[in-house]
Amino acid sequence: MTRIYFNEVVTRDGFQIEPEFIATDAKVALIDALSLCGYAKIEATSFVSPKAIPMLRDAEEVMGRITRAPEVEYTVLVPNLRGAERALESKADELNLVMSTSETHNRANLRMGREQSFAALAEVVRHVDGRTPINVSLSTAFGCPMEGDVPEAEVVQFAERFAGLGVRGLTICDTTGMAHPGQVAHMVETLQQRVKGVQLTLHFHNTRGMGLANLLAAVQGGIVRFDGSLGGLGGCPYAPGASGNICSEDAVHMLHAMGYDTGMDLPRLLSVARGLPYIVGHDVPGQVAKAGLITDLHPAPQAQ
Repeated sequence: MTRIYFNEVVTRDGFQIEPEFIATDAKVALIDALSLCGYAKIEATSFVSPKAIPMLRDAEEVMGRITRAPEVEYTVLVPNLRGAERALESKADELNLVMSTSETHNRANLRMGREQSFAALAEVVRHVDGRTPINVSLSTAFGCPMEGDVPEAEVVQFAERFAGLGVRGLTICDTTGMAHPGQVAHMVETLQQRVKGVQLTLHFHNTRGMGLANLLAAVQGGIVRFDGSLGGLGGCPYAPGASGNICSEDAVHMLHAMGYDTGMDLPRLLSVARGLPYIVGHDVPGQVAKAGLITDLHPAPQAQ
């Protein structure tokens, strides 16, 4: 059975919209615990302006204090050249750049048009010049809450342009939870034909309850890399009713049940997940941490 690789995004994508600052000690301890669970990558933080996202104002300290497992890549979100310099100084293993394939969402989220974003990110790629691998995340690839459908051709042309710059990877993001499995199946078939040789990752949100169905459609279409967020934390501020990313432990549990090899230590991951509500101070959407594995059996009820 094909090996599936997971990237954990909870301490960046998951935490960035939490209302209360999460202590640096807690972030470091969580990343260290996740590093022992079998992830391919952990998106540890983001080198954005502290004014823009106060939650991640401790990016340098987090990167300096985590215990790095040799088999894990520690990736960081980078918005611009200044962020790239900070990330390089912090010895990130990968820089993750981001723009939206929807013009309206890009302007709402990044305060510039798509072509401006592409030019700025291309400058970052040239500046880094192969010193560190670069991944580009294309947001709203399956739909925009302001524009509606984003044509697949728009997503593909940006994917091809970034691939042409020599980036190592592309993450195709259902930022606002608008994808459905049929759409996902067609998208991944097209992308694998058009951007061969690029590491493709899929990033789904569960805003409308189709996150795991979309992941399964992508797996069946040949994709082997996925983002997930512990407990299902996260969500786009421009997606009304957003309920967060797909839950890492729920996705791993589903694939294990189906016989896929994820390289993940699921019992250890569940143990970490069960501590997450205590870190963020509220319940989280993940289900398997609450219900247990499907192989967990219980005694029959006693007759009354």
